[in-house]
Amino acid sequence: MAVIYERVALIGLGLIASSMCHAMRRAGLAGEIVGYAKSAETREIAREIGLCDQVCDSVVAAAKDADLVVLCVPVGAMEAVAQEIGPVLKPGCTISDVGSVKRTVIDVVSPHIPSGVHFVPAHPLAGTEHSGPRSGFAELFDNRFCILVPAQDADRDAVEKLAGLWRGMGAQVDEMDAEHHDLVLAVTSHTPHLIAYTMVGVADDLRRVTDSEVIKYSAAGFRDFTRIAASDPVMWRDVFLNNKEATLEILGRFTEELFALQRAIRQGDGDHLHDYFTRTRSIRRSIIEAGQDTDAPDFGRAKAKDV
Repeated sequence: MAVIYERVALIGLGLIASSMCHAMRRAGLAGEIVGYAKSAETREIAREIGLCDQVCDSVVAAAKDADLVVLCVPVGAMEAVAQEIGPVLKPGCTISDVGSVKRTVIDVVSPHIPSGVHFVPAHPLAGTEHSGPRSGFAELFDNRFCILVPAQDADRDAVEKLAGLWRGMGAQVDEMDAEHHDLVLAVTSHTPHLIAYTMVGVADDLRRVTDSEVIKYSAAGFRDFTRIAASDPVMWRDVFLNNKEATLEILGRFTEELFALQRAIRQGDGDHLHDYFTRTRSIRRSIIEAGQDTDAPDFGRAKAKDV
C-alpha cells in the first residue's frame, strides 16, 4: 500500500502503539514513525528493539511536524498531553487517540486543538492482557473493528484518511457518536472487565479455597477471568471513572439479571435456567459467525502470543 501519512507520532508506547508500529510497517503506511513515552525505561526499550524510526525524549519533539499524532496514553492523561502539544501541532495535521472512552476524551482534548488541526477520536477494539513496547504485534488489528467518533462538522477528508490508515492496518472501520460508543463499550468491554476483576477478587477473598487450588484447578471460565483481570490497572481505573454513567447503567441491568438467576437456582426452576442459557449461547455463535472469534478450544487466542 502507499504511504498515507509522512510522519506519524505515537504518544505512549504500550500494546496499541507498538502494534500500530508493526502494522504500519507491514503495509508501508507511514514514511516515518516517531514515538514518545513518559517513562525513560520505556523509551530505552523502544530504542533497543527498534520499535520506531525515532524515539523522542519529549512529547513536544515527537508531535512537532507530525502529520498524524495518536494519543496512546490512559484516558486520565490525555488532557495534559493535549495541552502540552497543542501549540506545536502543525496546520492540517490530524490528532487522534485510541481511548476506550470517547465522550470524556472529546471534552478534555478538544479545547486544546488549534484551528486548522483535525481531531478525529478513534477506538480500536483489540487488545491483550499484555502491555509495554515489547507486547505489540502487527496482526493485533486484523479483522477487528476500529470505531471513529468524528464531530458532525469534522473534515471528511481527514476522517477518510484516518479510516484508510486503520483499514491498511487490517481493521474494519465504523463510525459512531460518542454517547452511543460509550454505552456499547460499557456492554461489550467495560462491565465484563469489572465482573472479571470482581470474580478474581472473590476467589482471592475466599480463604476456604487455597491459592494453590485456585491455580491448579482453574477451569476455562476462571482462567479467562484472570486473563481479563490482568489488564493494565491504570487504563481500567480511568475507563471506569470516565464512563461512569454508562457503566453504572449496565451494572444495574446485570444486577437485575443476576437476581433473577439467583431466584431460579433457589427455587429449582430448571426451565428458566435452560431457556436463559440457550438464549445467551446463541450470542456466542453470532460472534463466531461475525468473524470476531473462532470456535477453537483456545477461544481463538494464539498460544504463541497468548493473546
